[in-house]
Amino acid sequence: MRSSNPVFSRRRFNGGGQVGQPQAGNPYAQGAPAGGPYANNPYAQPQQGVPGFPPAAPTGDRMTMDDVVSRTALTLGTVVAGAAVAWLLNLPMGFAILAALVAMGLAFWQSFKRKASPGLILTYAVFEGLFLGAVSNIINQWVPGAAMQAVIGTMAVFAAVLFLYKTRIIRVNRRFTQFAIAAGIGYAILSLVNLGFAIFGAGDGMGFRTGWVGILMGIAGVCIGALFLALDFKQVEDGIAYGAPREESWLAAFGLTVTLAWIYFEFLRLAWIFASD
Repeated sequence: MRSSNPVFSRRRFNGGGQVGQPQAGNPYAQGAPAGGPYANNPYAQPQQGVPGFPPAAPTGDRMTMDDVVSRTALTLGTVVAGAAVAWLLNLPMGFAILAALVAMGLAFWQSFKRKASPGLILTYAVFEGLFLGAVSNIINQWVPGAAMQAVIGTMAVFAAVLFLYKTRIIRVNRRFTQFAIAAGIGYAILSLVNLGFAIFGAGDGMGFRTGWVGILMGIAGVCIGALFLALDFKQVEDGIAYGAPREESWLAAFGLTVTLAWIYFEFLRLAWIFASD
């Protein structure tokens, strides 16, 4: 079972549970004994002379919060730059759909790769930005202010989930992870069914994503996106606690960008539905 978080989808963390407390003097599980809370450390390698104790990566090669923040800022900045270009050039819906398909393909490609590819992630960010910028411009012409509303909504969800996660009101354990993934899969299947209806002209080309049904689907999309955002935060926390290589910060940035783009698009679609009714 895969999640939206690239690290979770390939690394064998402790089943989505809470990370154990690092031992004193060794905050990155350098001295975790076999069978302990870090026994499944995906980055561990046998340490000579100390049976059952895997060493941590050299300090300079470990993922840090600064790495995650800087790479996320770069990736999101690329999305914003691509969106600005699409907005200023007034790109048509046909181009937006093409950019969306390319971005989706690149996202799946990176998700199935074993290692992070900065070039691939930034290319995804470019096409995701072009898609979001073109769609935002089109919807904003029909619903003035829709793009700003979507930005504010996305920022509010990010801040709320971060607060709930840091205060441990939200606890990302195995059950939470399984529920979030199941909800995400169900939502994806429902979206595919809706796409089939839309192709045949139902709901004026929007399928059943209109009216109150569309509003409920949009709200569900935002809520599920918030669940995946909590998984992204857990990915970052686990990566730092396990002493993940610095390159993993690109995967963390990728996961956060994908989730935030999804939440933004759901808010944008909600603004359009509310204005259409």
